[in-house]
Amino acid sequence: MIPLSQTKKNKYNFGLYIVSTPIGNLNDITLRALDVLSQSEYIICEDTRVSRKLLDKYEIKSILVSNHKFNEKKNVDKIINILNSKKIVSLISDAGTPCISDPGKIIIEECIKREINIYPIPGASAVTTAMSISGFTDKYFFYGFFPQKKKDILRDFSILSKITS
Repeated sequence: MIPLSQTKKNKYNFGLYIVSTPIGNLNDITLRALDVLSQSEYIICEDTRVSRKLLDKYEIKSILVSNHKFNEKKNVDKIINILNSKKIVSLISDAGTPCISDPGKIIIEECIKREINIYPIPGASAVTTAMSISGFTDKYFFYGFFPQKKKDILRDFSILSKITS
């Protein structure tokens, strides 16, 4: 793979790319996701150590910016400044699609507010993969992760128990 500094950087528009990553098997990444990541000057990721495994496998040398639930609010201004400097920036999570039970929502909201272009790059989905072999009907409900406090879990169970098809 050619290092980023030697690639043609005008293939994609400047903005934020929300790139889905493999869930488990690193070979499940899409060709388009690899292309976008290789063109990204910065990659915002949940855990740089986890992301580095994927990026090293495909020889992607972009600058990584750590962004997890503990520093996401603090990072917003830094990331917006990078985006405003007309850079191609990708947001990835450790596995799956960012913002779906993973960090990224705060950055997305700020990009929408500031009219910064956002581009979704689809990929692997654990939910649809599991549904495809489950034998269940086409209808399903995705909830995400339960809260940590028992009272909040019980409240959510109560709400979820009332959902009908």
